[in-house]
Order: sequence, then structure tokens, then C-alpha cells
Amino acid sequence: MKIALIAHDGKKADMVHFLSGFKKQLQNSNIELVATGTTGSHIEKIGIKVQKVLSGPIGGDAQIAALAAQKELTMVIFFRDPLDKHPHEPDVQMLMRICDVHNIPLATNPAAADLMFKQLTSKF
Repeated sequence: MKIALIAHDGKKADMVHFLSGFKKQLQNSNIELVATGTTGSHIEKIGIKVQKVLSGPIGGDAQIAALAAQKELTMVIFFRDPLDKHPHEPDVQMLMRICDVHNIPLATNPAAADLMFKQLTSKF
């Protein structure tokens, strides 16, 4: 099971806070985490193991989308900042479209991520 994690700059603290609530379940499961570069660096600081790809604006969103297209992801958690402009918005839209095309669950806020994550981790 592999979960992709992405957070815009204004939401990185939310991602770290969210994951800290599931730290024990993550350490005692077979869930693999993959994250865009900067988000992954923040996650590592709280002691959670994560595979990092490029930073979102320089191709990380596209790398995550490629994993989704190849059916290598169980879920994508992408904490988007809807109140800020993002120069790589076409990549964001492409990732969301790929998730829809390949039926990959996508959570774009902590409430949705919490529901999905609790369902996945309830098996552990």
C-alpha cells in the first residue's frame, strides 16, 4: 500500500500535524509514503519515513501523477491552498484529473484525509 503526500507551502504544517496523529499506525503498518520534495522534508523531521520525489513546482506533482497512472498508489493526500496562486497549477489539475481517470482516492483537505486514512489504518 502506497500513499502520496503533497502540500502547498501554506498547508505543510497542516500535513505534518495530520500525520503526527497517525505516526504509530504508520510505523506499525506496511504503508509506504511518497511525497514531493519539500513536503517530504517536513514529514521526515517528525520521524516518519517517506520516499521523496522532486519538489512540486519542478516536476514532483507530475511524478506523483505518473505513479497514479501506473496504479502504484492507494491514495493521494494533497493539501491544497485554495487562497493562494500557484505557478504550477496546470500540474495540480493534471494530477487531480489522473486520480479521477484511474479511480485513485484523493483527499484535498484534512477532514477528507482523516476519514480515508482512518479507514485504511483500521486494518492495522
